[in-house]
Amino acid sequence: MNTRSAARSDKATDWLRRRLGRGVVLSYAAALLLPGPGLWLRRAHSLPLGASGHLSLTTAPLLLSLVLFSAGLQVPLRALGTLLRCPIPLLARLVLHLAIPLLAIPVVAFLLRRTPDTDGGSGLVTAMILIVAMPVAAGATVWTGKGAGDQPTMVGLVLASTLLSPLTIPLVAGALVPLLRGGYADALTRALHAGDGGFALVGVVLPCTAGIVCRLALPAPWLRRVLGVGVPVALGGSFLLTYVNACGALGSFLAHPRPLLLAAALAVAASVCLLSFTVGRGAARLLGLDAPAASSLTLACGMNNSSASAVLITTTLPDKPHLLLPVLAYGLLQKTAAGRVVRGQRLRAPGSHPTAHAS
Repeated sequence: MNTRSAARSDKATDWLRRRLGRGVVLSYAAALLLPGPGLWLRRAHSLPLGASGHLSLTTAPLLLSLVLFSAGLQVPLRALGTLLRCPIPLLARLVLHLAIPLLAIPVVAFLLRRTPDTDGGSGLVTAMILIVAMPVAAGATVWTGKGAGDQPTMVGLVLASTLLSPLTIPLVAGALVPLLRGGYADALTRALHAGDGGFALVGVVLPCTAGIVCRLALPAPWLRRVLGVGVPVALGGSFLLTYVNACGALGSFLAHPRPLLLAAALAVAASVCLLSFTVGRGAARLLGLDAPAASSLTLACGMNNSSASAVLITTTLPDKPHLLLPVLAYGLLQKTAAGRVVRGQRLRAPGSHPTAHAS
């Protein structure tokens, strides 16, 4: 890839990253106005393999793998050296990330028990468990870079939470299963053990690890070429994945409108998102962290891989598309909250001006 092509690729990547929030909103709007292609992509498709039969492919897991492969491909392994020499900050943030679901979900479940819903809001609680039990979203590194946060620690946290997810997701979800009623406990257990070796291993860890291995194996010129093409393609793939997931949730909602369910999904997602970011900010103040470290900790506590949650629901709980509503709401809300954290960090940075970073 020559210098001019690399510059164009970097410019395209930066352009897409600056518009993450708007891209999600546009994906939702497209799902409302043009759901047909998204519903077609949600279905399993057969790829003929000649006399040996056929291979069944589903778009959403493939797009998730693309996004996670790209995330692994971008991990700056050299920057993680300092974390290995002094792992205490990383371990403390990882523990806090895992503890937040155990603090936030029981509060929401308790409040939902006071509603007239016959299952005590267990459907919404199930969706939120699947969100908060997931590893830190790879997009958190992008927001950390925007806010001049502690990038090496955030990268290490994304990587550590992803690689540990086959252990942490069942542990966190298992601890919260007793909060569920009406068969949702069994549904959650089936979802978490989907696929050979579990969804976390096959759907999350393996693509990310493949990206890291490619980064280590490729010569520098080839790596630049792969990054130049792969990163913008993966960002586009993340928007397409959001569109596909939104088509499933919004299509079901439009076919059978349930305004109270939509309102409850928004309220629950907003509550969990607010609690997560608030706990992260409070912990940063309690620990006396400087501004970059505090911003990174807050983002790590509030940003979870909601795309993985949506794919898991789509592939393992196809009879419960309403569970996608709070997942989609959380995906948008966490990006909105991350934007506020980043703007606050920019305003606190030395030499910044309130109007210098207006979008």
